[in-house]
Amino acid sequence: MPDSPLDASLAGALGGRTATALQKAFGLRTVGDLLTHFPRRYARRGELTALDQLPLGESVTIVAQVLDVRERTMRARRGSILEVRIGDGQGILTLTFFNQAWRAKDLVPGARGIFAGKVGDYRGLRQLAHPDYELFDASHEAVAGVGDQQAQKWAKQPIPIYPASASVASWQVQKSVEVLLDSLPPIDDAVPRSVRSELDLMPVAEAYERIHRPETDRDHLTARDTLRFDEAFVLQSALLQQRALVRRSAATPRRGGALLAGFDAALPFERTGDQRLVGDEITRDLEAEVPMNRLVQGEVGSGKTLVALRAMLAVAESGGQSALLAPTEVLAAQHLRSITATLGPDLAARLRPTLLTGQMTVAQRRKALLSIVSGQAHIVVGTHALISETVEFFDLGLVVVDEQHRFGVDQREALRRKGATPPHVLVLTATPIPRTVAMTVFGDLDISTIAELPKGRQPIESFVVPLADHPGWAGRIWQRSAEEIAKGRQVFVVCPAIDAATTEPGDEVPDAAPGEGDAEGDGTAPAPERASVEGVLASTATLPVLAGLRIEPLHGRMSSDEKDDVMRRFAAGRIDMLIATTVIEVGVDVPNASTMVVLDADRFGVSQLHQLRGRVGRGGHPGLCLLVTHAELETVARERVDAVASTLDGFELAQVDLDLRREGDVLGNLQSGGRSSLRLLRVARDGDLIGLAREHAAEVLDADPRLAEHPALAAAIARRLDDRGREAMGKN
Repeated sequence: MPDSPLDASLAGALGGRTATALQKAFGLRTVGDLLTHFPRRYARRGELTALDQLPLGESVTIVAQVLDVRERTMRARRGSILEVRIGDGQGILTLTFFNQAWRAKDLVPGARGIFAGKVGDYRGLRQLAHPDYELFDASHEAVAGVGDQQAQKWAKQPIPIYPASASVASWQVQKSVEVLLDSLPPIDDAVPRSVRSELDLMPVAEAYERIHRPETDRDHLTARDTLRFDEAFVLQSALLQQRALVRRSAATPRRGGALLAGFDAALPFERTGDQRLVGDEITRDLEAEVPMNRLVQGEVGSGKTLVALRAMLAVAESGGQSALLAPTEVLAAQHLRSITATLGPDLAARLRPTLLTGQMTVAQRRKALLSIVSGQAHIVVGTHALISETVEFFDLGLVVVDEQHRFGVDQREALRRKGATPPHVLVLTATPIPRTVAMTVFGDLDISTIAELPKGRQPIESFVVPLADHPGWAGRIWQRSAEEIAKGRQVFVVCPAIDAATTEPGDEVPDAAPGEGDAEGDGTAPAPERASVEGVLASTATLPVLAGLRIEPLHGRMSSDEKDDVMRRFAAGRIDMLIATTVIEVGVDVPNASTMVVLDADRFGVSQLHQLRGRVGRGGHPGLCLLVTHAELETVARERVDAVASTLDGFELAQVDLDLRREGDVLGNLQSGGRSSLRLLRVARDGDLIGLAREHAAEVLDADPRLAEHPALAAAIARRLDDRGREAMGKN
């Protein structure tokens, strides 16, 4: 298959110097990379930018008019400063150039153009120091004034404004793109002609021309529609092709029998309808001769672990082993205890559940490895240590990945490769996934949902504690906690950091909200700029309301034994208040814990807050969640916290999370290199389009699985997801 013009290097098309600048600034290497570096907006020569609204410290690209120019001599050293004032009819911005008086020949009063630089402040006035600029053609300006039709058209023509950098300005990107478009050979469309005709889409080459060199707004809007569908179609084709590839592999069928039936009969509760439904789906997958590749998503406490354990029993009954990969040692140890207790002494003795973590002693590790390689351990629970080359399985039949978003794709694949034949794969997540994300990120997996909660789960009341508005409420946080402890219950307190200078390794803490800082409290409670385990632990020790209570820390710097000891004592009721990082975010199950206090809640994501809240209300007591924040009203950070407090519906929050997150974040491991994995497509907005693209992609692949008749689509998949991206897709 001949190379596409889109695969050609930028060095060959633009020259080495320009190509190097574009690669350093944006990571662009090929013609296709640059052509998909789309304009972020469009300006007009006749418009002006609202200069009085420019944010300080940010790089901007603006359209403005020169008002006046003056040159003055520097006082402290030799040379001169050229000051050019530009305006928009309302605000004024100063351009400052040092020892460049010659620029006054171009920057004459009345001239208009595009100016780019970082907004600074000098004596209370906004300025751009040594900005880049490009002036509009003065001859067109003059003619436009007398109403010439061509000049009027020129004045109204949209000007593409590209994502730029300090070293490469928007118009420099524009000129490079124009060089490519002027010399671009014919391009074959990835979307088949029949699909383009049915959906009234233009050829992709025309779409590139119109989005980069539009004559009217309609040009770039219709081009964007075509290119957005093209992106969705290629991505869905890649996911569906990968799904079909996995299903062509041979796997060992695993069938449950008397062992599983006896386990079900001994359960002290009745499985929910959703648990039965998803269990049946997994049973059918395990009995097939192709590998299961299923994602189970469900609310916190919905019973995903029980569903996974039943799958492990089915595998064990056929002589195979299951490996459960957990994100933290705390959670791995708890999984082992929970599995052992649920199995009961007889089954546990038969299946030998075994733990393997990185902080075990040499003797403990040697004993675990022997049990695994001999096949005596039918259920193996561990952290990243399971991936080590020294770990060998006797017959790995099932890989269970808990909280898949906490792992890299390479780690999951390394574990899956330890099977003599491709093992079945079951991925669990307590972070509900919006439909569009599921289609876009997990389109190669079968997806099951457990939305129904078991009977007996207590309601959780959630409240925002806005210390920016009510600093005096800080003391009430600890009073309310003490009241719960006085009733014989326990309290979680979660901080975003271990100490004042660091965050917990692996935590994803969003940027702090504007307006966040020290609260003016009443001296009865800690209110640091960033709540930390060490700081809160020290402060709570001085509070009379908490005097005599058993308060201990839990965080990632503690050894495995230390963490396990703390969790055991907390679970046994020998600790009243646990001050922790998000090491307790997922899976930690202490039924007697009734209260969750999240300090600096705005520093956590929506999903994290929902996960943390799910640690309480798991026993016979109603749950209470206090989301403490210094974020001001009408900030995104505060909106995030308010959203969590407003609903317990994880699927509703997942959509809120998607709407609030930065573009590109949603694809996680599908991102390749440093650039966002999405160009024009937005999963929060384009759900219907993604669904439509998936339908058409499925029709094409059903008729031509290897894309022998669609070489342009095959090339587009390879281009869109390079080797690293393709590998990532296969490992989800």
